[in-house]
Amino acid sequence: METTTTERTARAEELRALAEHAGRELEEADALTILRWAADTFGDRFCVTSSMEDAVVAHLASRARPGVDVVFLDTGYHFPETIGTRDAVAAVMDVNVLTLTPVQTVAEQDAEWGPRLHERDPDRCCALRKVAVLERGLAGYEAWATGLRRDESPTRANTPVVGWDERRGKVKIAPIARWTQDDVESYVAEHGVLTNPLLQDGYASIGCAPCTRRVADGEDARAGRWSGLGKTECGLHG
Repeated sequence: METTTTERTARAEELRALAEHAGRELEEADALTILRWAADTFGDRFCVTSSMEDAVVAHLASRARPGVDVVFLDTGYHFPETIGTRDAVAAVMDVNVLTLTPVQTVAEQDAEWGPRLHERDPDRCCALRKVAVLERGLAGYEAWATGLRRDESPTRANTPVVGWDERRGKVKIAPIARWTQDDVESYVAEHGVLTNPLLQDGYASIGCAPCTRRVADGEDARAGRWSGLGKTECGLHG
């Protein structure tokens, strides 16, 4: 039976309260404990999103819930190394990788909006090739986990370990929000976690190829994203 608007509203308020309470209770918890809470609370209605920069959160989530859904947005602009990392994760980890694509191919978008939209209007390009895709992809879930960390940039400094995604009406989980880059590297080394080869080639944050460059020593990890465009986020996280 289809749920009514009233029922959906009531469920959203229930989830909001749950997220706010869990955010306080789990602030000092380790990442695996946070993900086990998410897996126990939401079951099949919980997923992980991954840009395939590394597979740390996917690996952690697979320990909390073997076979967990890992959502990957294939924008059509990814580096070959990113697609290769996705394929390797799907092959060797106990996860279910779901690849989501935009409604339009790059060629179809070029035909409608003109070529190289990412240079002329990067916000619109991200909206079409990332944000809208994630909206559809999360429709069947009540909670999603990301790899956001507070130390990545000033815009992420207040990321809660469990929070409320107002725009989507979902519980949003950032199990490694309190981690540092050293923590990530230690976990990768300890567990042999797959990482994108570009991380060893001067890239500190990896997105679509046309909008990502290597970073110089001392630069913010996100400095290589949309360099020179006054843009720091794709819109997936606010």
